[in-house]
Amino acid sequence: MIFMKDEILELPGIGDKTAEKLRNAGYDNLMSIAASSPTALAVDADIGLETAAKIISAAREKLKMGFETATKVLEKRKNVGKLTTGSKNLDALIGGGIETQAITEVHGAFGSGKSQLAHQLAVNVQLPKEKGGLEGKAIFIDTEQTFRPERIQQMAESLGLDPKKVLDNIFAARAYNSDHQILLAEKAEEIIKKENIKLIIIDSLTSSFRSEYTGRGTLADRQQKLNRHLHHLQRLADIYNLAVYVTNQVMSRPDILFGDPTAPIGGHIVGHQATFRLYFRKGKDDKRIAKLIDSPSLPEGEAVFRVVKEGIRD
Repeated sequence: MIFMKDEILELPGIGDKTAEKLRNAGYDNLMSIAASSPTALAVDADIGLETAAKIISAAREKLKMGFETATKVLEKRKNVGKLTTGSKNLDALIGGGIETQAITEVHGAFGSGKSQLAHQLAVNVQLPKEKGGLEGKAIFIDTEQTFRPERIQQMAESLGLDPKKVLDNIFAARAYNSDHQILLAEKAEEIIKKENIKLIIIDSLTSSFRSEYTGRGTLADRQQKLNRHLHHLQRLADIYNLAVYVTNQVMSRPDILFGDPTAPIGGHIVGHQATFRLYFRKGKDDKRIAKLIDSPSLPEGEAVFRVVKEGIRD
């Protein structure tokens, strides 16, 4: 196999054999190594823990991943892309659209528009940048049999796009349980390297975990697994500058006397790992209300949008 100039071999103390092990495990660039943990790298590449730690340290040094001024951080933030939802109101609520290098989580009851937005984003990501797209392709991991190619066709036609081309640019997979879901997210990296993927969708993030891990005794295992899964998704978002959109279910809270008696599944793990959190609820007719629950830089607020035949609109 012929490789281009190998940046991995430039790391001190790495020979051909170790470089090959790293490549075979999917670590074929400095960023993928630097973003890993010593334990994960040691297991994946079948190398010693001490060696893995040294390799990660060298990669981070090479990429200058130490402290830097806030001015430089601001400069880097200019690379962050914004993907339109199809609704200007909703875009404004989240600061201009769904961000790359971030996980956006939407929770809400059945029929609140979470899956509709998932389909719309899979179409919109293919639009040119001047129209709010990212000129890329999408990966759609479906855990609840919600993915409908017919809906994609409808949305594509309403935007004047070729439905066949749009469908060809979406890589869909059905996840049958939480292990399969995690495996698909890990396999996604292979497609990302070959295709211009700019969006990963998981609809829904928590349903498999919720049905498989029942009872308080399994809660710690579930949360640990979910935490690793989310960290992997964030790593992909960071390395490949892509957006991650996940939907989440809600559960009923009978102890809440005032306000909305629903709460998202996944607890603090999902709450802390998601960069943006939105809550969708049904309004009258085709109207939906989106509430921004959490964001690193935006205030809480609400926006009204519509779910119509053409897709997500104002």
